[in-house]
Amino acid sequence: MTFDPRYGETPLDPDEADALAAEARAVVGDPPLKAAIFELEQEIEQTVALDLINAVLRGELGVGDLLTPGFVFDLHARLYGAVWTWAGRARVRLLSIGVDPAQVQVDLRSTLDNLAYRWASTKDWDARQFGVAVHAELVRIHPFVDGNGRATRLIGDLVYLAAQGLDSPPAVYDWSFDKRTYIDLLRVFDQNRDPIPLAEFIPIVVIE
Repeated sequence: MTFDPRYGETPLDPDEADALAAEARAVVGDPPLKAAIFELEQEIEQTVALDLINAVLRGELGVGDLLTPGFVFDLHARLYGAVWTWAGRARVRLLSIGVDPAQVQVDLRSTLDNLAYRWASTKDWDARQFGVAVHAELVRIHPFVDGNGRATRLIGDLVYLAAQGLDSPPAVYDWSFDKRTYIDLLRVFDQNRDPIPLAEFIPIVVIE
């Protein structure tokens, strides 16, 4: 990500600053600047992602472990718990994206259960398509107060990795792509629940 030269000097909005965890305030100083928060989040994300990817590769986390509300919210807490007080919490506000907040927990559980059953019981999707389907369903639900993008992308990576088995080199998605096309394909998925066009659009990268 490339910052505007003034971005590093831009403090958080007061409402955002109020949601900062005490641990993060101690690290980034006062006033907390947006660039410092972004860098802290990036550092934590890299550590969490590496830990979880290695756990999948060691066989400690399988598809069934990943497709539970408990894991989803725990991952979000690990990504953001040292930075924001809303980490690991379900969304409670109505937004222009996502299901009604009153339905987040119920929809999340039923969706994950259905995805797990479909993966175990059918051959409709390959691992790449399945990971994208999980990611897209989580985007549709938009379960978290904030930080939905990073969390749902990482979960998609982990599910794809866990579903691959040992027949091919381990790979994750390459999330660097044209965002407009991606959003258009997410809308298509919302209409027909077919992850294949989105899976064909999102590239993959083999883990060295």
